[in-house]
Amino acid sequence: MKKPRHLSKDERDIWDRVARSATPLNPPTVRKPDATPPPRKAAKPPRVEDPLPDFRVGSRADAARPHDTLGPLSDRLRAKPVSMDAKNFGRMSRGKLKPEARIDLHGMTLAEAHPELVRFMLHAVDRGRRLVLVITGKGQRVEDHSPVPQRRGILRQHVPQWLAVPPLSTHILEVRPAHQRHGGEGAYYVYLRRNR
Repeated sequence: MKKPRHLSKDERDIWDRVARSATPLNPPTVRKPDATPPPRKAAKPPRVEDPLPDFRVGSRADAARPHDTLGPLSDRLRAKPVSMDAKNFGRMSRGKLKPEARIDLHGMTLAEAHPELVRFMLHAVDRGRRLVLVITGKGQRVEDHSPVPQRRGILRQHVPQWLAVPPLSTHILEVRPAHQRHGGEGAYYVYLRRNR
């Protein structure tokens, strides 16, 4: 490492003359001793607001307005365009097509029902089945006092979602609520694609 070079006496004299002749860009401000500090403003007293009026959560909510903006799942499934042939769809909707296999998930937890459904559906595909019935049950009717309404029938809500994603979605042509003779709102018809 190089040692720093110090200015010689002649260089120092030249530097001092140049420094005295230069005007600084930001000269330091020197406060005059006789200047009096500006008077302090009096602090404003804290603003006292009126206390909140008495209220009750949800008191202004419109009780007549439905909270479920998506609408019932069965209505959403019925509104989907038909993917299978119209003749068989009509027969299936009227309960005239007999399911070739069925699984009853009623009473199972989500953790138990999902693998059972996947196993059942893949087995039905291997066997060449076309129409199967998945029974979920309608769900227990309970009094719901929570601010966020809960949908009835946890399995009934999850089964169509499970059927709409891989590995099952590639084998399924149609999912519709079952006819009353096969369980109605507590069951689904699942129409499978033909094995190739």
